[in-house]
Amino acid sequence: MKILIAGGSGATGKHLAAQLLARGHSIHVVVRPASQIPDSWIANDKVTITKAFINALSVEEMALLLADCQAVASCLGHNLTLKGIYGKPRKLVREAVSLICKAIAANAPETPVKLVLMNTSGYSNRDINEPISPGEKIIAGLIRLLLPPFPDNEQAADYLRVTIGQYNPVLQWVVVRPDSLINEEQVTDYTLHPSPVRSALLNPGKTSRINVADFMTRLIDNDELWKTWKGQMPLIYNRE
Repeated sequence: MKILIAGGSGATGKHLAAQLLARGHSIHVVVRPASQIPDSWIANDKVTITKAFINALSVEEMALLLADCQAVASCLGHNLTLKGIYGKPRKLVREAVSLICKAIAANAPETPVKLVLMNTSGYSNRDINEPISPGEKIIAGLIRLLLPPFPDNEQAADYLRVTIGQYNPVLQWVVVRPDSLINEEQVTDYTLHPSPVRSALLNPGKTSRINVADFMTRLIDNDELWKTWKGQMPLIYNRE
């Protein structure tokens, strides 16, 4: 299988790329022009690299990048700097998801393409009416006003939930919602849940980036696991 990775040079994307390659897949990695590329990618004939600002690509250009891909994984996010949080593009993730979906539709593949989006536990899946306390609603509202990356992630997930929906003929999706991200060197035990089992805002858990990459890899690689979570937004937590 060939998989396009958006944000492949990021902290989670690098883990995802390594794990997909370890399972024998080919990857097409889209990274910012100034991104540092691991030497192991350059020497690997299973890796194709496109240096571009993803939000600057046209639908036609993205369709060409996706032409021979059976899956897409987005690990895009905003850099945790003043410019990354408050500068442009403020809708990086949402615009990238929209672009990818439109490009897949333009290619009209015979078999639906898998799309895995890394998102956040702070997003509430409105398809299943996840309960939110009044306090959490107030905090979430303030975060939306003060931190643009949060509504960007919400809008990206909503695009899949509302615009693409559950029965799209060319595209299937899973939104992966990790809690507070941490760095670990090895995959460890983790748990998966259809809805939060703790408050992301008032009682957050922890999720290692390498565990997120492991779950995303398994979703792409394992059709039975994909059927289990297709069209859903699983929460992933490190096992305590």
